[in-house]
Amino acid sequence: MKTPYFPAHYRLGDKLGWLLLRAFSIGVLLFLLLPIFVIVPLSFSSGSFLAYPLPGWSLQWYRELLASPEWARAARNSFIVAPLATVLATTLGTLAAMGLARTRFMGRGLVSALLIAPMVVPIVVVAVSTYLFFARIGLSETYLGLVLVHAALGAPFVVTTVLATLQGFNHNLVKASLSLGASPLHTFFKVTLPVIAPGVISGALFAFAASFDEVVVTLFLAGPDQVTLPRQMFTGIRENISPVIAAVATLLTLFTTALMMTLEWLRGRRK
Repeated sequence: MKTPYFPAHYRLGDKLGWLLLRAFSIGVLLFLLLPIFVIVPLSFSSGSFLAYPLPGWSLQWYRELLASPEWARAARNSFIVAPLATVLATTLGTLAAMGLARTRFMGRGLVSALLIAPMVVPIVVVAVSTYLFFARIGLSETYLGLVLVHAALGAPFVVTTVLATLQGFNHNLVKASLSLGASPLHTFFKVTLPVIAPGVISGALFAFAASFDEVVVTLFLAGPDQVTLPRQMFTGIRENISPVIAAVATLLTLFTTALMMTLEWLRGRRK
């Protein structure tokens, strides 16, 4: 680690405070990452229980995971619901962010608050209210119901990231494109979208992660045919704690890490 440079007029207390802050931050980070460090070795255990010390090393739980029809169905459902919800959330969130950024009207703050409400409302409240409403109109235990709710949960991430990107957008580019005869749709795809693309993609990744990891709403809305990976993990933990859970958790951790690394790369490109 590179030693920080302190000007000569810094007092000893300033240096000590900086070092304590760095140590505290590292400690918090390690505390958050410790469960991951614990669960990953368990996925390679040759034993039948989640326990230390490991009796040996084996890939049997990954083989069992790949051969299980229940886990295959859950993975298929997750990769059906999450991409569809991401596309819907990204489309609606981008349009909403552009509308909020380009117009000024009475009640704009209220509309903004409503758009980001799914981020602050307790997820249990969302799940119960959605179930009661969808049960009346026949959308409970359907893929469409899950996609709609997951899109609503992911759209606020798209709205916030695209709005942040539009803060530095030069709207004279749009005016110049329109003045040269381009249609509004052509201007959006050729001028606006390339500029705000990092924000759109960042929001889409957050929306995808939110949908892919969501379990509470899925517990209320999903039927036997719509079981996703998080719900299957929840069921496995309740009924039979197997090292297969550790294998799934390890793969999901790697998948989420790849998403976050992609997001950081996009942020670097934007800067």
